[in-house]
Amino acid sequence: MIYAFDVGETILRDDRYWASWADWLDVPRHTLSALVGAVVALGRDNADAVRLLRPGINLDAEYAAREAAGRGERIEEDDLYPDVRQAFTVLRAAGHRVLIAGNQTARVAELLDALGLPVDGIATSGQWGVAKPDPAFFARLIEFAGAPPDQIVYVGDHPSNDVTPAKAAGLRAAHVRRGPWGHLWADGREAAAADWRVNSLIELAGFAG
Repeated sequence: MIYAFDVGETILRDDRYWASWADWLDVPRHTLSALVGAVVALGRDNADAVRLLRPGINLDAEYAAREAAGRGERIEEDDLYPDVRQAFTVLRAAGHRVLIAGNQTARVAELLDALGLPVDGIATSGQWGVAKPDPAFFARLIEFAGAPPDQIVYVGDHPSNDVTPAKAAGLRAAHVRRGPWGHLWADGREAAAADWRVNSLIELAGFAG
């Protein structure tokens, strides 16, 4: 079996990500955090929190400006959820392949690779030019995995971005209850459609044995 993991709030905590945006925009971190929660509750794109603070903002241009200023994306060991390395190690020891594939920039793929995680491959929407929940993202994932869809388990926190489109593409799905999306929508119909519903990646690794 191949286990493919989402990134934000599945393997990475988003604390640093949103804090860095708040600092860049020169607003209190709590303000941006609260707005993220508000747009999530409304079922909107989390980037709308930034757009509410800076109407008309060009996010691609802001990303480039942050990189140029030396304040671009960073990922460090303490950004990982504490169960990630152990779960990946257990899955691979049991003979499964482990992939990372999520809605992130190409730069995030480089930063994740630098962490030396025990995985068999890393890819992002920024590299593929297509993002979840577009079915084309999961078509690319199937190609990336090199396996039939029913041999791939997509693991994520966001029911509408992760569980629903993965199942529609013929993959199996695991919903992890963490992060704002994972908790807020945990008891909804879309999360209930997952093959597994877990509170930690270690729990998932136990099912996979």
